[in-house]
Formats: sequence, structure tokens, C-alpha cells
Amino acid sequence: MLAAVIFSGFVAARGIHSELGRQKFDLIRDQADLGVDWTPAQWLTIHAHGVARKHGGVAEAYADLRGGEFRLRAGQFFLPTSRENTDRLWSSPYTISFSALNTWIGEEVRPIGAELQWQHLTSNAVVTFAGGAFRGNDTMGTLLGWRGWAMGNRVAVYDEVLPLPPLPRFPKQRRGTVPIGRDLDGRTGYTARARVSLPERATIQFARIDNRGDRELYRNEYSWQTKVNILSGEIDGAHGTTLASEYGWGSTGMGFAPLPFVQADFYAAYALLSQAFGRNRATVRIDVFGTKGNTESEAGRAWTLAWFYELRKSVRLGAEFANISAQRGANADGRTLTLEARYRF
Repeated sequence: MLAAVIFSGFVAARGIHSELGRQKFDLIRDQADLGVDWTPAQWLTIHAHGVARKHGGVAEAYADLRGGEFRLRAGQFFLPTSRENTDRLWSSPYTISFSALNTWIGEEVRPIGAELQWQHLTSNAVVTFAGGAFRGNDTMGTLLGWRGWAMGNRVAVYDEVLPLPPLPRFPKQRRGTVPIGRDLDGRTGYTARARVSLPERATIQFARIDNRGDRELYRNEYSWQTKVNILSGEIDGAHGTTLASEYGWGSTGMGFAPLPFVQADFYAAYALLSQAFGRNRATVRIDVFGTKGNTESEAGRAWTLAWFYELRKSVRLGAEFANISAQRGANADGRTLTLEARYRF
């Protein structure tokens, strides 16, 4: 018998101590995520994911239609590319912060469209092919072009304005970007991915996203032309060990020469090793990332150590230390210590 409505979510409180150069910051942050899945029929599920914080809203809202080996997903959704954000509501069971690659995806990459997936089960593997079309992700790439890579755990919501550094070369560009919102240029982007999985053993996947932006200015915001490829893999051991890695690379740009324009190539990769033992989980992650373009270039690396303890099934305590070394303009080396208490349901 199908469950009509299933609720899931978490409430998290974090204490953060950050050091960036000679500057030190102490912050307290809280956040609540709520997910709702309604399955009125075997072939249909409707999902919504909301985020409650100072600037909250809808992170995902889509419908799944299933028939045989096919699934059609339509709405606003994350593509299933991440090997670390595998818990409900696009959260991570391994670390408090996300890798540089998935920090960017959480902030800027959220297609609004449809994806058709075919999944076939063989004698010892699951083979998946999928392709889709989308609108409304025209500014994807703005943060990489102006701010560069970052490491955090923010999941942007529909119509949210994310801040940008000063843009003296582009006085008409707003001091913020809206990565997930209404379409700007009327052009349709596309997605494609292929995956092979050995259940409970290993997974490898390749995905491509191209928003086909026309680089023009609309309502004081540019439509960026961004293409990204993501190669990912995961190995699951028999004793609670997980090895996961992703490598993303591509290009982004806006405007045209001889007028002011931006064109940059980018890459980011991480590898994480996580071990569960009893109520504990320990994880180490290494990141490398960079951009190279006609404005500022960047090269960086980071390492992260995280530990979680399940006080009980619904309560998780965590601690994380991250060390980041990056060069973009002024030196951006930094360290962050984060303590978290999370209630899950």
C-alpha cells in the first residue's frame, strides 16, 4: 500500500569560527529544511523541498512519472551528479561543508525543466541513460566569474539574490545574481548523463550541462554561457568504508569583445574517504580547484576533516575543520572550525 504523504527534514544549529588572513569571525547559524513526498499513484510522486532561514524559499519542486524502465522528472531539481550530497534533501552524510564543486552546484546549478531517464537492470549491474532540457538557469557561472570558488553548504532557493563583489567594469550589472529564477534569454539548455552501478559496490557516471546562454544583458543581469562536464565515481566497502570522487570542468562567459566581457575556463575536483564505526563516522576530503580567464585567475586546494556522532537515530553531533589555500587577487588562505547539532526526521 502506498503512503499518501511522507515528510522528512532536519533542523541544524552551527557555531563557526573562521580565520581569513588576519581577520577572525565567530558566527552562529541555524537552518531548517523540510521535504514532502506525495505519492497518489504507483506511477506518480510529487516532491517539494523548502529551506527556512533568513532568505528561505523553495529549493526543489518536481513531479516524477514512472513507467517500466523509464522515469520522467519535471520541475526544479538537482541533477543526480553528486557523490557526496546523497542524503535526503541534498545533504551530505560525510561532512558539514560541501566540496568546492558541490558548493557551486548548490548555489548556482538548478535546472528548471524536464529529464527523461532510462534505467536497465542486468544480471549484475544497473545501467542508466538520461537527457533533459531546461530554462531559467541563465546566470549559472556568475559566481565563478566574479567571486571564484568557495566552500560552504548553502542551497540557494528560487528567486534568491546571492551577493557579488564590486563590479567596476560592469556598472549595469547588479551587485547580486539570481541563479535560480525566470528565464532571461528564451534559449533552452540541455543535460545528458550516463551511469553504471554495481549495487552496494561501485558507481561511475559522466554528466554534461550546457545552458546555451546568449551572453546578452537582460534587466541588468547577463545571461552567461556555461558548459560543465562532471565525471564521478564511488566505491562502497563491506565494512562501512566509502571512497568517492568527482571532477568537474568547463567554461563560462558573458558579453562580447570589444565591449567588456568575461571568458573563463574552470575546474574543481575532490576525493573523500569516509569510515563508519558504531555510532561514529570520520571523513577526510581533499579539494583542488581553479579558474583561468581574462579577468582574474585562481588556483587553490583544501583539506577537510569531519567527525559525526549519532547521539540517537534522530540526533547527530558533528565537528569539522577545513583548511583552504587559494590565490585570487589578494591571498585568500583561511581556516574554519564548525560545530553542528542536527535533528533529523
